[in-house]
Amino acid sequence: MEESQNPATSDLTPAPKVEPYQIHDQSIPPGSAVMFKIPVSQQVTGLEASLAVKVLHGAKPGPSVFVSAAIHGDEIVGTAIIQRLLDHLQPEHMAGTLILVPAVNIYGFASHSRYLPDRRDLNRSFPGHEHGSLASQLAHCFLHHVIERCSLGIDMHTAAVHRYNLPQIRIAAGSPNLLELAMAFSAPIIVESPLREGSLRALAAERGVEMLLLEAGEALRFDRYAIETGSSGVLRVLAHIGMIEANDGLENPTVPMRSNRSTWVRAPRGGVSRRSRKSGDIVRKGTLLAMVGGLFGEGSIAVESPVEGVIIGHATLPVVNQGDAMFHIAEVGAMDHIGENASSIAEAMAISAPPFPAAPQLDEDEVL
Repeated sequence: MEESQNPATSDLTPAPKVEPYQIHDQSIPPGSAVMFKIPVSQQVTGLEASLAVKVLHGAKPGPSVFVSAAIHGDEIVGTAIIQRLLDHLQPEHMAGTLILVPAVNIYGFASHSRYLPDRRDLNRSFPGHEHGSLASQLAHCFLHHVIERCSLGIDMHTAAVHRYNLPQIRIAAGSPNLLELAMAFSAPIIVESPLREGSLRALAAERGVEMLLLEAGEALRFDRYAIETGSSGVLRVLAHIGMIEANDGLENPTVPMRSNRSTWVRAPRGGVSRRSRKSGDIVRKGTLLAMVGGLFGEGSIAVESPVEGVIIGHATLPVVNQGDAMFHIAEVGAMDHIGENASSIAEAMAISAPPFPAAPQLDEDEVL
């Protein structure tokens, strides 16, 4: 007589086994977290300089994602965001692997400098070389041990010294998946900007790694709003791709604020500025942004917005030279529909699409 089977159990298949995660000289068991250092180069003192890494290896299978900060050593908001993330993540309840790097440019981080000791910009030094300059060695180490191991990266930046950036997610144009991830992040605005040669985003794109770049706050300062926006945004992205159990915010999507073109507004004269608008403000063409006058307030000149949009960055130092960048304004389409509920993610994307062709975006270091 044929043995009967229990229909409740016969179709069950065992869950995929999660193997220990191998990285550098570490073997990390499923459901655990390990903090370690990867040697990069030798300092002038003869001591080793290292890349500090923490890996959270989930108990269930899933994607590999990295979150990095301080590629520019003075842009420290992301470091605080990563610390905040660790208050909410338990590897025993996670799927996949999360690699956290709170200070990629440890040299600049320690010296409060954007650059490396060799005066190179790490974010223009990828892919680097194991036996190259200091910047090249660090870029190669980060590429080999972190970037190439992941399918998604979230890299965090701030504005330059004496500048403030409204929290914003920057993505490469033309990727519906990246746009969906940016919508899950839910920063105040999504900026579609081109890739820069030698940058982390450009390198990641070449290697098939999708990238979200957060710009938020100012150099050498912690900012509560930027930290809260960044940490909650990363958690929503992790929820959206199934790494953690949480709300990704896209069940009832709203129309996001999107831009693919921006304008820098510069000081019309040297002197002292009195700002009347700040990052996050909606402006129309002709809106008064600031007055710039001489040392006694004489000869004041009005600074007006040349476009309609939202201010995504402003100078915090009121003393200006003629030609200094004072405001960064993103031109936004569908302004009247921002925040409205859409029936689907696709509809929210369609409504928010910028109505004009993309124009080159300028990074902070290219305008100051």
